[in-house]
Amino acid sequence: MADLLIERLGHRGDGVASFQGRPVFVPYTLPGERIEAEVSGDRAVLGGIIEASPDRVAPPCPQFGVCGGCVLQHLGAGPYAAFKRQLVVDALADRGLAPPVEMPVIVPPNARRRATMAGIMAGKRPIVGFHERASHQVVPIEVCFVVVPEILAGKPALEALTAAVSPRKQPLDLTVTATTAGLDVALNGIVAADVDRLRMKLIDIAGQFDLARLSARGEAIVERRPPVVMIDEIAVVPPPGGFLQASAAAEAAMGDLVVAAVGKARKVADLYAGVGTFAYRLARTATVTAAEGDAGAVNSLERGFRFAKGRNRIMAERRDLTRRPMVEKELEGFDAVVFDPPRAGAAEQCQWIARSKVRTVVAVSCNPATLARDLRILVDGGYRIESVTPIDQFLWSSHVEVVAVLRR
Repeated sequence: MADLLIERLGHRGDGVASFQGRPVFVPYTLPGERIEAEVSGDRAVLGGIIEASPDRVAPPCPQFGVCGGCVLQHLGAGPYAAFKRQLVVDALADRGLAPPVEMPVIVPPNARRRATMAGIMAGKRPIVGFHERASHQVVPIEVCFVVVPEILAGKPALEALTAAVSPRKQPLDLTVTATTAGLDVALNGIVAADVDRLRMKLIDIAGQFDLARLSARGEAIVERRPPVVMIDEIAVVPPPGGFLQASAAAEAAMGDLVVAAVGKARKVADLYAGVGTFAYRLARTATVTAAEGDAGAVNSLERGFRFAKGRNRIMAERRDLTRRPMVEKELEGFDAVVFDPPRAGAAEQCQWIARSKVRTVVAVSCNPATLARDLRILVDGGYRIESVTPIDQFLWSSHVEVVAVLRR
């Protein structure tokens, strides 16, 4: 066992110590702690805490440290918020940017309406839960302080689905969304032949457990009721297995920031628009052009808009912005641009925005590193970063969402 002093937290939430002249990462430790650990390469396994940090708190979940879903339940609220902010500050600094960064908006526990769980067979028994950290092993979940109670209450249905598919080597991914009509469950990691073979059995399970919708490989097997989620008072049915902001509280916080930044803009481009997270809100005061590459998301956005009241026009377009970004000429006439890309970011699109005359740009991202790269492009093109606000919808993880506002 090595005697180590934890110097700081790494960007994945691990404590970082120096050992024989090199950094060593120790999960579940905090800055200032003296610990005993078994060191192997650049990783170490905590053996015991000699001197605990005053920032250490008792984690609420009895499975913390075994389940890999959370990595920071042992960190007090104030230092935790500071860590999330620092993730953003450091990512921006890596690109030579030092704008003002607010303290994060932190969602409450048990707020995630969408989560992906894993299901696998242990002999004849289905196990449903989350992966162990850095492992393919599945930890059965009995309690969870992150997801809404409806998701955990649906565990018997997930176990029945796992037993029906019977995965033994690779776990089945079960993406579960709590909707106003009940649970919407999407299966991934199941081959097409098994979907055909098990179709009637899966339909029976959906009925037995009163699922709103059950889908596999991106297609609905059965929809007993439309799985509606409310976005700014508009009923939206996301596509099977489609992207949705994980927390309604975080979505509302991001939406408020986006709308406030856009202000009185009359014509807005919403790029990577998804199912309309920001488009519906923006359409209260502006005409919106919404571009999104996923056909199912575009269909959901258009269907939701048909029943929207008191909104301006939303023109939705299916468009892969990575392959065919909105170019300078197309951006003429827009008062503001909002973009919320996947984790890979929007580098090519930002090159075109940087050449445009659009006055206001709002960037939303779940990846501070690619966001910083994209902001660097915009700053080099003549934009000034006005504000950066972290949104912590991935509670107790090392991930953070960000909303950045820029003006030309």
